[in-house]
Amino acid sequence: MMMMVALNGSIESAGVMDDNEVPEIEVPPKATRRRFPAEYKARILAEYERLPDGEKGALLRREGLYSSLISEWRKQAAAGVAEGLARKRGRPGPDVKDRKIAALEAENERLRAKLETSEKVIEVQGKVSALLEHLSESADTKPPSKP
Repeated sequence: MMMMVALNGSIESAGVMDDNEVPEIEVPPKATRRRFPAEYKARILAEYERLPDGEKGALLRREGLYSSLISEWRKQAAAGVAEGLARKRGRPGPDVKDRKIAALEAENERLRAKLETSEKVIEVQGKVSALLEHLSESADTKPPSKP
């Protein structure tokens, strides 16, 4: 660190780092998204609304929150108290109807394949039956005798 001599003779640092100094890193290596449970959101909203204007910022600083979160939580609470506050962010999961439709389509395809196999077996049985009947008729008739 570079040192400077003040007018009164005291030595002060100039705020410039030497090559040997390593700066402190305040940023975590990987960012993680914070998640807030519905009870926490409701508690903070109620506390925020009770405070006078001058103390609301102190609450936000203490909790490490932004005013935009409070605005979003108010909108969610207005949409539906429990559902709005507990709503998860991001893409919604698959609909129950879609899963049911997919399951029914898979079962339908399986049954079609089974029906096709059954129809082939019936067709083969019919041909075997006709062949056996033909053989039976030809065995019952006697060949003409020769004089």
